[in-house]
Amino acid sequence: MLSVEHVTKKYGKVVANNDITFSIEDGQIAVLLGPNGAGKSTIIKCIVGLLRFRGKISVDGHDNKSIEAKRLLGYVPETPAVYDMLTVEEHLEFIRRAYRLEEDGYSQELLERFELWDKKDKLGKSLSKGMQQKLSICCALAHRPKVVVMDEPLVGLDPHAIKELKAMLRELKAGGATILISTHMIDSVEDYWDVTHIMMNGSFAATRYNGSEDASSQSLEELFFAITEGGGGKQ
Repeated sequence: MLSVEHVTKKYGKVVANNDITFSIEDGQIAVLLGPNGAGKSTIIKCIVGLLRFRGKISVDGHDNKSIEAKRLLGYVPETPAVYDMLTVEEHLEFIRRAYRLEEDGYSQELLERFELWDKKDKLGKSLSKGMQQKLSICCALAHRPKVVVMDEPLVGLDPHAIKELKAMLRELKAGGATILISTHMIDSVEDYWDVTHIMMNGSFAATRYNGSEDASSQSLEELFFAITEGGGGKQ
């Protein structure tokens, strides 16, 4: 479970996140949906411990800055950050050693599913942006995290990788993982989300639960554009 309570993040006088509160249960996929600059990446970075903030964030009951929380977290950043002089396979070996994992074939399975196994000897600096994104996803999932946080994970992926990632998200959900995805691409999340928070100007402008009664009267896309282009208030 992921819990975010009254989180505010400011850059000088600019309020990037304004008193944000939400939680995600085990086996649930939550989406942060909003235009660029809405504050999605900021709250993601607060959650994974990259930014200081006011408020409280806990991962399965542990403070998000604690070692216990970090062991449970898997993070895919908005921009892939791979090591130039490590091969694809060495990236996964690094993760295994960092988390003190036994070799059980899971790393190879991830690379095969994302069509990277035949690239296992390539250096990080020689990979295309799409391949770097796929490697970043593999690294985030290699230690089988209980809480998965992804910032724009589908950007730069080829159709096969998008299909595979969506399948993996469903598998993680079925296995009880807590999943948070940030995106501005509505069609990329329309078929597998449980709850979506639409962000505007650093706050939640609306929250929609999949299968709720209001979902039949107004689509997520219609709600999104009503808020982001029509000046809709909180709902």
